[in-house]
Amino acid sequence: MFKYETHLHTAEASACASASGAEQARHYKELGYDGIIVTDHFFNGNTAITTFSSWEDRVNKFCKGYENAKAEGDKIGLKVFFGFEYGYHGADILTYGVGKDFLLENDNICDISFYQFAQRVHQAGGMLVHAHPFREADWYIHEIKLLPKWIDAVEVYNSGNGKEVYNERAEWYADQFGFVKTAGSDNHVVWFDENRISGITTDKPLESVEDYMAAVRNNKIGLIIPPKKAEE
Repeated sequence: MFKYETHLHTAEASACASASGAEQARHYKELGYDGIIVTDHFFNGNTAITTFSSWEDRVNKFCKGYENAKAEGDKIGLKVFFGFEYGYHGADILTYGVGKDFLLENDNICDISFYQFAQRVHQAGGMLVHAHPFREADWYIHEIKLLPKWIDAVEVYNSGNGKEVYNERAEWYADQFGFVKTAGSDNHVVWFDENRISGITTDKPLESVEDYMAAVRNNKIGLIIPPKKAEE
């Protein structure tokens, strides 16, 4: 089995992260993972990109965490793929299959609605996964928003959830609508140990984010579910 992290953040682009892209790559290599997908908070989320001179500069800075992780991954033998976490009024949407070129070409992406964003991603061949759809957090999630018409899969296990019931409700949601289920750590740090790290498994190695999307769409993934932790 091959192991992949689907949801992690870097200090270069996510304001809430303390681990650099290179540190994340080394950490997952040490944990025996075969690859990671960097999903930093997009500009409508908790972004670290607060100063920039142009749209191109903004995108270049945003992609730096992924690029640093990729450079380190190439050195140590870890696959590193690009994604990002798009925020929409309490819904965090993991976005895969569109890269830096897509962002550079869509310089008004922060000005359009989520629904227009979803259409553009899907038209470009990308995929949207609803991350931790039932998480409650007074300081930044003010409502639970479900978008079954616009997403492709549901993250039913997230290591960052403070209560196990949030994961249980996500699994119920996926079952109700027949969505493929994914899992991820939502990792922002390097001290996450093997008892907290999540992700997915595949029978064959993934060579690209497109391979990951195909595995999800065909439901050819297993879930890495760590032991239940005490509720906070």
